[in-house]
Amino acid sequence: MNAIEEKFLKLGIDNAPGQEVRESRSSEGLPQEGASLPGIAVDFSHGDVNADAFEPTPGALEAFVQGVHRGGSQAYTEYRGQAAIREKLALDLAAFSGHPVSGAEELIITPGTQSALFLAVASTVTAGDKVAIVQPDYFANRKLVEFMGAEMIPVRLEYLNNTAHAGLDLQQLESAFKAGAKVFLFSNPNNPTGAVYSPSEIGQIAALADKFGATVIVDQLYSRLLYAGQPYVHLRGASEAGDNVVTIMGPSKTESLSGYRLGVAFGNARIIQRMEKLQAIVSLRAPGYCQAVLQTWFSEPAGWLADRIEKHRQIRDDLLALFRGVEGVAVRTPQAGSYLFPRLPKLRTPLQAFVRELRSRASVTVTPGTEFSPHASDSIRLNFSQNHEAAVDAVRRIATVIEEHRLA
Repeated sequence: MNAIEEKFLKLGIDNAPGQEVRESRSSEGLPQEGASLPGIAVDFSHGDVNADAFEPTPGALEAFVQGVHRGGSQAYTEYRGQAAIREKLALDLAAFSGHPVSGAEELIITPGTQSALFLAVASTVTAGDKVAIVQPDYFANRKLVEFMGAEMIPVRLEYLNNTAHAGLDLQQLESAFKAGAKVFLFSNPNNPTGAVYSPSEIGQIAALADKFGATVIVDQLYSRLLYAGQPYVHLRGASEAGDNVVTIMGPSKTESLSGYRLGVAFGNARIIQRMEKLQAIVSLRAPGYCQAVLQTWFSEPAGWLADRIEKHRQIRDDLLALFRGVEGVAVRTPQAGSYLFPRLPKLRTPLQAFVRELRSRASVTVTPGTEFSPHASDSIRLNFSQNHEAAVDAVRRIATVIEEHRLA
């Protein structure tokens, strides 16, 4: 294998959301225990955006159509995104994060948050650098760091131990900075566990980054979907954070606008400028007509967001009850977002084979925990932003397959 092939091997996509290898119910080599389990196919690898689950925010389609009618002035925006839209977003994000944002210098609109993540990592990391990364955390973090030729320094998240905190090992983070890590990359709320970092944890992260002069890239994609009573502190708003933070957000999940491929990054002006230069080469800009949809973000009708959160809470609680009714399953109650990350009991089937059987026999797609951490070979991730009834029935089928493969 040559160097180029080895580099791209790090970007495996078989288990990426929406990209899983679909297998027939008669796939060979699977440890089938019985007949196919009846039920509606459910893909927990990503949220379900349709009339049966969660529709896009009101006015999104109309804003897109208006953008189309504006023609070239909307299609060919500045590489960072249309100035008027950036100014509107800057005001919204400043109010949301508790820190001023310059729409002209500190914000860029990107083709989805995945693109924002790529641009941010590529603008701060080069071959030979050391980067601190949480385990478990979003699967692309590790892949991008390795693709850039950097060295990953893992920091464990003991998410099952204490629900008052996310469970970050702050001593490991400090050790990573002492070992030379100049970038720290993490998600808050955490993907895949739904854990939210406590105010104390955020304050200590900010203080450590400031002490060691490190850049922090924080993915806050689910920071609007917070369950009742959950405090949330934006790293950018922490006084110690200073000018070394890049925050990534977007309307693709909570607002069900994933098909429009929209994301934003805001923070350090120098890094945002680098990101613009790279975006100009990679994609020129976020889709021009789609940018118009961002005018609906943070401008939803009164009560809309609270209703969406409540519907997710109901699904979350029903699925938690089902998993906790299975002997040996451990799962944290997500404080935000739409992910469950249950740790399974000991099975006599390897994780990858178990996941394949769920897909081929139970018509349920989940993401193996090893996408998020090498330590999670006994876990699976589910995005429960689904039709409520279908999600409940799918988890019952998962429970059935767990029982059939339980190690006696």
